[in-house]
Amino acid sequence: MSLDFTNHFAAVPMEFKLKNNTDCSWRVTDKLMNGRVTLDQGWATFATVHQINIGYMVTFKLLNPDTLKVIIFDDDGIEVVNKSGKHDEAFAARD
Repeated sequence: MSLDFTNHFAAVPMEFKLKNNTDCSWRVTDKLMNGRVTLDQGWATFATVHQINIGYMVTFKLLNPDTLKVIIFDDDGIEVVNKSGKHDEAFAARD
């Protein structure tokens, strides 16, 4: 996330809840790196479980100060909808 995007926050939270198009939630931490806020712990597992491949486009929409809606598009531009049974209790967000 660019620092311009982070101007929309009173304070950037230490973690975000990611919600996908099937309403599954996932918690990831973030950190400041090279002038950008990057998703950190939890993101690699999220990307693996949701089968995000090179060439896919991922969009983020801020729903509230600590929740981002994640929409994944494959390399043909088609939205990926996958309800994953692989969500592990250790990584899934608690509502």
